[in-house]
Amino acid sequence: MSLGAIITTTNPLNTKQEIAKQIADSKPVLAFTISQLVPKLAGSTLPIVLLDDEKTTSTEGIKTVTTLPQMMRKEPSGTLVRDRINQDDVATLLYSSGTTGASKGVVSSHRNLIAMVQTVLGRFKLEDGEQTFICTVPMFHIYGLAAFATGLLASGSTIVVLSKFDMHEMLSSISKYRATYLPLVPPILVALISGADQIRSKYDLSSLQSVLSGGAPLSREVIEGFVQKYPKVRILQGYGLTESTGIGASTDSLEESRKYGTAGMLSPSMEAKIVDPDSGKALLVNQTGELWLKGPSIMKGYFSNPEATTSTLDSEGWLRTGDLCYIDDDGFIFIVDRLKELIKYKGYQVPPAELEALLLTHPKISDAAVVPLPHTRGFGEWHL
Repeated sequence: MSLGAIITTTNPLNTKQEIAKQIADSKPVLAFTISQLVPKLAGSTLPIVLLDDEKTTSTEGIKTVTTLPQMMRKEPSGTLVRDRINQDDVATLLYSSGTTGASKGVVSSHRNLIAMVQTVLGRFKLEDGEQTFICTVPMFHIYGLAAFATGLLASGSTIVVLSKFDMHEMLSSISKYRATYLPLVPPILVALISGADQIRSKYDLSSLQSVLSGGAPLSREVIEGFVQKYPKVRILQGYGLTESTGIGASTDSLEESRKYGTAGMLSPSMEAKIVDPDSGKALLVNQTGELWLKGPSIMKGYFSNPEATTSTLDSEGWLRTGDLCYIDDDGFIFIVDRLKELIKYKGYQVPPAELEALLLTHPKISDAAVVPLPHTRGFGEWHL
């Protein structure tokens, strides 16, 4: 991004068809991946830079131009002239289903990312001393991008990156590296509670000071269960969207998180209002309506999709979040329900429309409707 390139990310768990759809929409000119995932780009004409030196299985049509280790060994050219980058230039193109429908490219500027970094630095109060974070969330997701790939790196904090989520590896890393912060999603928190006795007997978590939960709301039972099992660890919460470039609201203390159901208070420089979804009228304190956000981290719009942009961003720059909320007398935001159709699973967005469309391709299915079913164990059974 410092060169002026626009970055778009994708989930390595996506199918070849899903990745091909994103490539067709975003029209990238270069792909970065690892050898293991090269087959997912089969059928694409994109030149590839491998992030490792491993041998790849021959895949028809795939063109590997170099590897990251080779690039690092090569002396840089002194004749290159870097393009001038302005804060309003596009920096990232992360894909989100937004308030409804199919996945869309969220256009975020350098200004959006700068505002987000400042929010993260203020959020964690990292000037209080050196901190070590365990990265359990993917960096293709706004959570990982906001918290780790840009925000926390700017603070000089130590970040321990896990190649993928593994409960044993995460807990061992906390002990080995004396981690103080553990950002995670609610299903991991539930697993920590259900396996607390075994975990504490096997792993040294004495260095851990705080966990930060995001991606989905926490219930009162989960918060109380965690506080009971880990009384010396603060539990904090954050609320945000890809469209708001990450954190839009947060809790900053254990006492705030114990205000059950809250998504936190507004982040610095962010404005909010609660709007009646039918009349568009702004509502008063403690009245439920759609949460609208406005601030320097709000996206520029959806890539090549003016209709979706207009339905999500109004002419004054207010972002319609699709979440039904109210704000209490103390300024805390409470999420009540969703206007959007999205299902949240392990912190990820699952658009029912896409699943329904896929089901309807089966010759024996004439119609389909996808609905959410609450489940307290998002990761299923887990045993040490």
